[in-house]
Amino acid sequence: MKWNLRWAAAKRDIWRPVDLQAAFATVGFTPSLSKVAALWGGTPVTVRLDDLDKICAALQCTVADLMEAEPVATAAGHEEQERAVGGETGPVRPMPRKEGPRRLMPPN
Repeated sequence: MKWNLRWAAAKRDIWRPVDLQAAFATVGFTPSLSKVAALWGGTPVTVRLDDLDKICAALQCTVADLMEAEPVATAAGHEEQERAVGGETGPVRPMPRKEGPRRLMPPN
């Protein structure tokens, strides 16, 4: 998700976290300045739904204005490797050892 709080606030001519905190106070939402600054400065990991509702009320916007869905990016190291198996392409499957089961030896 892309967090667009600053964009939604800019549409209401709010340019600083202190001004945003004042806008929140008009709808009865009183977070600390540090919480407002955290919302302002970055993408929050979680947002309570009632807080999200109050943010939208203060900025006179919708949730769609605050958050924008983005496609999930796959990490290069976590992509599923594929290979041909009997003419079909699919995920790599583990292969059993040909020399038999692995036997653990006690430490010397």
